[in-house]
Amino acid sequence: MASTPTPRPPVHLASARMLDGAGERLVEPGSLIVEEGRITAVSPASVPSDVSTVDLGDVTMLPGLMDMEVNLVMGGPNHASPLVPLQEDPAMKTLRGAVNARRTLRAGFTTVRNLGLFVQTGGLLLDVALMRAIDMGWMEGPRIVPAGHAISPTGGHLDPTMFQAYAPHVLPLSVEEGIANGVAEVRKAVRYQIKYGARVIKVSASGGVMSHTGPAGARQYSTEELSAIADEAHRAGLKVAAHCHGDEAARTAIECGIDCIEHGSLMSDETIDLMVARGTFLVATTYLADGMDVSHAAPDLQAKAAEVFPRARQTITNAIHRQARIACGSDAPAIPHGRNAKELAALVDRGMTPAQAIGAATTVAAELISVDDRGRLTEGLLADIIAVPGDPLDDITVTESVCFVMLGGDIVRHDAVHP
Repeated sequence: MASTPTPRPPVHLASARMLDGAGERLVEPGSLIVEEGRITAVSPASVPSDVSTVDLGDVTMLPGLMDMEVNLVMGGPNHASPLVPLQEDPAMKTLRGAVNARRTLRAGFTTVRNLGLFVQTGGLLLDVALMRAIDMGWMEGPRIVPAGHAISPTGGHLDPTMFQAYAPHVLPLSVEEGIANGVAEVRKAVRYQIKYGARVIKVSASGGVMSHTGPAGARQYSTEELSAIADEAHRAGLKVAAHCHGDEAARTAIECGIDCIEHGSLMSDETIDLMVARGTFLVATTYLADGMDVSHAAPDLQAKAAEVFPRARQTITNAIHRQARIACGSDAPAIPHGRNAKELAALVDRGMTPAQAIGAATTVAAELISVDDRGRLTEGLLADIIAVPGDPLDDITVTESVCFVMLGGDIVRHDAVHP
């Protein structure tokens, strides 16, 4: 006979400040009541005597942040970003993902999109397994929206053999692992990811900076293939995110109904305007242009970075000014896991206000993943709550110093705050 879970007693969180439900202004003091994993009262007039109070001190409470582009099964504790598909089996990659998931959660990111495996797994969807283990309480980690394997043409940016330019037949990959050519294969690849638990589809629409695929902006799928990918995902109720640097590739992806462009580094103003008109999201990953370490990359890859990154900075500034719907994404481990909040500071540097940058990691991200149960400090929403020292609307960099994390009403981090 199954046991009935023990009800959790209500908790009163008290702090010097908190963001209001819209995330646009500070409320002083901060006061929330949490019951059974949800926020049940905001700034209550009185606190019941049977509620346990957790005084967080001189901090600001805000909603748990969301990162719309991570890859938890890559990178690791030493902050490196190794691509070792010949040295690690799927079990080791999953354990690596468990470590990175905990680090990401403790950094204040309570929801992430694991945006496309590009590793050999024999068809196993490692990010789906991570999601399920976290959801069942087996391990600490953020809520995960998994993509399964990224859909890429042979030799595309998200073909794992392209990062170290392997010789033929060194790393054989299957359609189930996302390597798909032609309309029939891309449909099969998308259907496979959905069958085994993907909740978003990732596609390689253009070349990349850190793979030996030629120009970063070159188109990698035909219009017919991109349309088929979008059709398969949308009929199943899933959105599609496209890795895309190039202008033509981005414009084609938008016209084919792709829901979200990742990077968008070389987009023209005309393509940005089309993005705005269609309501397509942009995950800018703009801190890459400042913080990605390419010193150990091959000379041709360093040359691509030197060409793309300065243009990418200006493109994101243009997109902000043209009011594109920008969601936060770090592309960790290209930026080390746990340092995801550096993306917020980069968005402010490109022209957002701190409130807009926080919105990119909360309300806009929630809209992108089609959820209305998180992203604000509002009654009835999930108690995914973090706290930072100082005032994030004055200094966005304090989001890099998270001292308290609650996920679904459970406290997973609570550091002492020293004056």
